Amino acid sequence: MTDPILSLDDARLSLDGNAGRVDILHGITLDVARGDTVGLVGPSGSGKSSLLMVMGGLERATGGSVRALGHDLTAMDEDALARFRRNHMGVVFQSFHLIPTMTALENVATPLELAGRGDAFERARAELEAMGLGHRADHYPSELSGGEQQRVALARAAAPRPEILLADEPTGNLDGTTGAAIMDLLFGLNERDGATLILVTHDPSLAARCRRTVRLEDGRLAPRREAAE
Repeated sequence: MTDPILSLDDARLSLDGNAGRVDILHGITLDVARGDTVGLVGPSGSGKSSLLMVMGGLERATGGSVRALGHDLTAMDEDALARFRRNHMGVVFQSFHLIPTMTALENVATPLELAGRGDAFERARAELEAMGLGHRADHYPSELSGGEQQRVALARAAAPRPEILLADEPTGNLDGTTGAAIMDLLFGLNERDGATLILVTHDPSLAARCRRTVRLEDGRLAPRREAAE
């Protein structure tokens, strides 16, 4: 693989808990190619979400290195990490994390405004239109269904055109039909923008849509499995 967009070298994560130090990730070495789609799978507690958080600099690796777009995330302070995520990454969680006092349009536009984009509201409206939510732009999260809220969250993540999209069980709070529509939109962003997609999922059918599957067991990489073409 040449020029990986994400590269982990012996990445480790240990956190302090009530029972003392807990080792969560044990020496993860992994490269992700630009434009790839990767499904992170494994049993509950295997470290999937923790690995995604480390990839995005939302948790700092306590050992080894994590590089994204050639930048060493482990060497950045929190402000630098926040700027890097804002400029290069989009993150979608199982919970929608929308600001309840802002409309859908404002939720999508605010990160663009913070990044200094003069066309923040125009781009936000266009992204909501792309998600099929143009008619709901002026509604507040409490006025939207769960699927609509997740589409707003997805529009917010996609509007800056990030090189890397990280998604942690993005359909976990949705019914099957709505979840399938969200996943179609998410994979569509990979096709539309060339964004590298890394998806945590427990659903084998979703993992099978990824070009590559990475399985974790007890915080370690299991033998690699490739999704069928």
